[in-house]
Amino acid sequence: MFKLEGKRALVCGGTSGIGKATVEIFRKSGATVVSLARTASGENTINCDIEDLDKLTALVNKEIDDNGNFEILINNSGGPPSGPLIDAKPNDFNKAFRRHVLASQTLVQILLPGMIACSYGRIINIISTSVKEPIPGLGVSNTIRGAMASWSKTLSKELPPQITINNVLPGFTNTERLTELKKTLSEQKGISQEKVEENWLSSVPEGRLAEPSELAKVIAFLSSPSASFVRGTSIPVDGGRTGSI
Repeated sequence: MFKLEGKRALVCGGTSGIGKATVEIFRKSGATVVSLARTASGENTINCDIEDLDKLTALVNKEIDDNGNFEILINNSGGPPSGPLIDAKPNDFNKAFRRHVLASQTLVQILLPGMIACSYGRIINIISTSVKEPIPGLGVSNTIRGAMASWSKTLSKELPPQITINNVLPGFTNTERLTELKKTLSEQKGISQEKVEENWLSSVPEGRLAEPSELAKVIAFLSSPSASFVRGTSIPVDGGRTGSI
């Protein structure tokens, strides 16, 4: 496992998929983890829709006041609905921008003073391979993910030493989000869900879907002291699907 003893991590979307797998590996690696999600409940959780920036700010500040600073932030949220870009309405963009860019910006501004005080900070954004190659049928998502990547790269030049920011770009990963997308594409294209997955995997040299735990291991590495000189990068974890270098 990775050495995260004594670190506190805030994991957005920590109750399912890649976020849940990240929470599990962080805990195994010695970190104290707080999950933030709409469906979060119980100990070490914050129940909040991250589109509600005022509530998000209040709850995260309270957590810090009560239990101390965070050294690790995982920005992770479900992507916008699928569909052609030409059909997207202004509110589709507004909602997605608020959920991804504005929520992430808000969290960084809240957590950064504590990271500076600890002389350690890791900010990891779970985005998409679409920042390198736009994915057909995901018009709003492609747009917002690209904005997240540019936001992250800009911050990488502004954050002080010892506080890094990087992006993980999942490929086709075995999550609820992918299952929903598979169903939607099946209905839109009039083909079986099995055929949708077959088409996806035809472009993946590894020939299979990723498991969330495989993404979580990369996230844990980037969150650890071992990744101290990795900064401002976007790392695909996609089984070799992305064609760009």
